[in-house]
Amino acid sequence: MSNAMTKTQLVAAVAEAMGADKKTATAALDALAAVVAREVAAGGAVTVPGLGKVQCKARPERMVRNPATGEQMKKAADKQVKFAIAKALKDVVNG
Repeated sequence: MSNAMTKTQLVAAVAEAMGADKKTATAALDALAAVVAREVAAGGAVTVPGLGKVQCKARPERMVRNPATGEQMKKAADKQVKFAIAKALKDVVNG
């Protein structure tokens, strides 16, 4: 298994694929991240073509257990970010 691509490596790869400089590629990636974060935080969902869908799901209040002590406790309702992988990406990965 290979190592994860760093942001610097991703920026360089995107810049090369776009035929642009690294500054432009960095701005594009930062803008994408900002738009996705803003939309998901507002309760929406964002589909990134070829990658998948990012959305926020509400989780109700529930009972959880402290693994260290075994104590049962009530966890307040919260939100969880979910990412559903696109079928196109699954097909590329699985050949």
